[in-house]
Amino acid sequence: MLNPRLDLLTDYPFQRLADLLGAPPGPQSIVMSIGEPQHQPPPMLAEILEKSAADWGKYPPANGTQGFRDSIKAWLTRRFQLSPDLIDTETCLLPAAGTREALYMTGQLTPAEKNGQPALALLPNPFYQVYQGAAVMAGAEPYFVAGANDPVAQPDYGSLAPDILDRVTLAFLCSPANPQGSVASLDQLKRAVQLARRHDFILAVDECYSEIWDREKPSGVLTACEELGQGLGNVLAFHSLSKRSSAPGLRSGFVVGDPNLIKKFARIRSYGGAAVPLPVIHASAALWRDEAHVEQNRILYRRKLDLAEKYLGGRPDFRRPEGGFFLWLKVGDGEAAAVALWKRAGIRVLPGAYLARDGSDGVNPGKAYIRIALVHDLETTERALTQIRDVLNTL
Repeated sequence: MLNPRLDLLTDYPFQRLADLLGAPPGPQSIVMSIGEPQHQPPPMLAEILEKSAADWGKYPPANGTQGFRDSIKAWLTRRFQLSPDLIDTETCLLPAAGTREALYMTGQLTPAEKNGQPALALLPNPFYQVYQGAAVMAGAEPYFVAGANDPVAQPDYGSLAPDILDRVTLAFLCSPANPQGSVASLDQLKRAVQLARRHDFILAVDECYSEIWDREKPSGVLTACEELGQGLGNVLAFHSLSKRSSAPGLRSGFVVGDPNLIKKFARIRSYGGAAVPLPVIHASAALWRDEAHVEQNRILYRRKLDLAEKYLGGRPDFRRPEGGFFLWLKVGDGEAAAVALWKRAGIRVLPGAYLARDGSDGVNPGKAYIRIALVHDLETTERALTQIRDVLNTL
C-alpha cells in the first residue's frame, strides 16, 4: 500500500538530534541547531501584507505577477551582472513557496533510468537533506561526493568516472554551502555547467545563502552561464527570502533557469505545488527591489563571525565561513560534543554526521564536526560562544 521508497529516507537531522539529547529545549536553552534567522525582517514586509489583505481572497497565479517577475529579473541582472536578454520573465522564472519545495520537486523532472541503468543523483557530502529526499523519491540513487581534498570544500563532480556521470540525471550544488560555508568559484561553476551539458543532466544550484557573505561576494551559476555564452540550458538556480530578508515564515523564493525545464516544472507545480499567495508576491517583489535591509543584515552576521573568531579562533581547525551563517567546527566527535554542550550549557548544536553520509571509504565526512547556527542577537550569540569555548576546552 505504501511507497517503498519512503523506507529509504533516513530520519531528519532534527529528529535524530531530539533522540540524542532527550529533553526538549526549555526557556533558558539556546537553540543553535536550526538555521532559522532571528533578525527582524524589514518593516515594509508587514506594511505591504496589511495593504494587500484583500488579495488573500483570491487564488494566486502560479507564475506570480509581472511585477514580481520583473523585480526578480532586475535583481538577478544587477546582482550577477547579467545581460538584459539572458532571462525571459515569461519562460525562465517561477515563484516557489519556499525553495525547499522547489528543490524537492526538481527531482520529479528526472527519469528513474538513464542509458539503460538506474539513475544517479549527485549530492555534496555533507548536504542539505532535501536533496536526498528529492533524489530518492524520484527513483534515483544518491551518489555522495565529499569536498575535493578538503572536507570543507565544494565537491568536484568532474573528478568522477565517465561511467558514473553517464548515469547522472540530477546534480545538486549549494553555494555558499550549508553547512560548511564554502563558496564555489566562478570557474568551478562553469565546469559544473559544462559537465551537466556534456553528460545531459540537470544542474540544480542552491544559492539561498548568496546574500550572506563575509569578505567577497559569491559568484552565481547564472554568471557562469552568461560567460559560457550558451543560454541557461541544463541549469536551475534557487533563491529565497528566508535568509536574505530574515523572513523564513514568508515561504517565498523562486527558481530560475532553462526555459524547457521551467516549462516542465510549471506543469508539475500545477498538480502538486502550492502557488504563492498574492499578498506574499507583492511583499516579495518589494523585498527583492530593496538592498538596504540586506546590507544591514549582512553587517550583523559579519559581527557575529567576528565574535566566533574571537572566542573560537584559537582552535587549530577553526575556519571563518566564506558565506552563510553556520560555523562548521571540528571538535573530534560531533555527537559527543553536542551532548556535552547540551548537558553542561543548555546549548543545542547539530552533529555534523547527521548532515552527511558515509563515503566510499566508509568514513562520514561530518563525524568530527558540529554545525552552529549564528542566528541570534549579538548578546545571546556572544554568551553562547563563550560557553561553547569553555565546554569544548574540557573535551
